[in-house]
Amino acid sequence: MVAGRTNVRFQAWVLGIGVVLMAIKFAAWHITRSNAILSDALESIVNVAAGAIALYSLFLAAKPKDREHPYGHGKVEFISATLEGSMVVVAGMLIIYRAAEAWITGINIHNIGQGMLLIAATGIANLVLGILLRTKGRQSHSITMEASGIHLLSDVWTTAALVLGLLAIHLTGLHWLDSLFAIAFALFICWQGLRVVRRSVGGIMDETDMAVAADLVRIIEEHRRPAWIDMHNFRVIKFGSALHIDCHVTVPWYFTVEAAHAEITDLARLVNKGSGREVEFFIHMDPCIPRSCTICQIMDCPVRQAPFERRIPWRLATVLADKKHGADSPEPTGATSLK
Repeated sequence: MVAGRTNVRFQAWVLGIGVVLMAIKFAAWHITRSNAILSDALESIVNVAAGAIALYSLFLAAKPKDREHPYGHGKVEFISATLEGSMVVVAGMLIIYRAAEAWITGINIHNIGQGMLLIAATGIANLVLGILLRTKGRQSHSITMEASGIHLLSDVWTTAALVLGLLAIHLTGLHWLDSLFAIAFALFICWQGLRVVRRSVGGIMDETDMAVAADLVRIIEEHRRPAWIDMHNFRVIKFGSALHIDCHVTVPWYFTVEAAHAEITDLARLVNKGSGREVEFFIHMDPCIPRSCTICQIMDCPVRQAPFERRIPWRLATVLADKKHGADSPEPTGATSLK
């Protein structure tokens, strides 16, 4: 919750600075009448609108779970990022239309030097903001902040190219290059927006982030206990910065409910500590069966029916399938879970 409130305050500052930078870019366009600069200014409108949406989504995501939202409000971050990416694509298309129209009707640019200085200043500011946003987003596992940071950093690249383009126009006197540069910037902007949309839609559809899932499995494997005989049907769902995990874990059949619960609680505590983020576990406990003995590492097991043969390393490929001990047929599902 504290991290959520910190993110909201940080995003509010970013939004305020974004408004100032947008005003500077429009001032640069006013004194130069450059379509390339106008394209950068129009994208700033998207930056500000997206920043406002991001601020609201971070505010909602920071709210605690309630009866109507038992998994929290984190999914709103994916919706926010989808809107931001879509707005970026629309802005890029508008820039292309405006640049093509100007190319046909003719272009007259002036005061290029002043315009370059103003645009360069906004680019430096966006570079700092983008790095801070992306870094903070990754640290707090906020896709909204990370998407905003990536967006601003892409804006830095277009700004750098824009300054070089204006310099080329100033040196050559070929004003038609202005529209050409504007179209090139717009295509890059559209590509960046589509990348954000793709990632956000994946989150809304509960697409597994394989990198995150692999990291969680690695943490469990590195601290694995003998009583955790097998793990399978491992599934990870993102709710903003929080993760929801459900899986099956095989424990000795003779464990009391209290002892089994203690093992599962320790596993969940281990992942929460090792991952550095909020992770909610719903684990179904499976009792071991006779063929579990060959992979069970409880060497002093009082009911062992077969000698230990091998240890099955837990990797993403082995735990995602709904197959106990790598069996060909899936285990029955739908049993009650233990949190």
